Amino acid sequence: MTDFEHYDENEEEIKSKTQIKREMEALQDLGAKLVKLTPAQRKKVPMSETLREALAEADRITHWGAQRRHLQYIGKVMRTEDAEAIENRVQLFDAASAANNKRFHQLEATRDALIGDNSKAVLDQYIDKNPNIDIQHLRSLVRMAQKEHSQGKATTNSKKLFKYLREVQDQQLGLN
Repeated sequence: MTDFEHYDENEEEIKSKTQIKREMEALQDLGAKLVKLTPAQRKKVPMSETLREALAEADRITHWGAQRRHLQYIGKVMRTEDAEAIENRVQLFDAASAANNKRFHQLEATRDALIGDNSKAVLDQYIDKNPNIDIQHLRSLVRMAQKEHSQGKATTNSKKLFKYLREVQDQQLGLN
């Protein structure tokens, strides 16, 4: 029998030093992204109090060498965190991320459909998917945006509708 026949699928995969180092650097990079977030955004990210305190401390450090060492510490603290959940939430805040762009384009498409020709059916579908929204306020925003669109005026009400749709989606995602 060879060694491969004794391999148990339940055993953990043995990682090389290089792989471990890459993972630690990835956690430090994620920590650096967390440091760049605003305090309001950080509150929406699922993390332990230890990591929150480390991020608050990072805001107070100004010397470059101290910042670098503190990022290493944040990377160490990140080892005990759910990095995938944190990464997903950070991507929602990152304006250049694909997740944020996709979310933005979906909201635009929904807004345009609500203002468009078949708006009654789209509005009914949206209300069915989001039963906890303020239906009267939504209908009012849609009417004002449609009126504005038909007159070819500024997009003030269209922007208000987009903002409301984004607030509803943020509540669903737990970003509020």
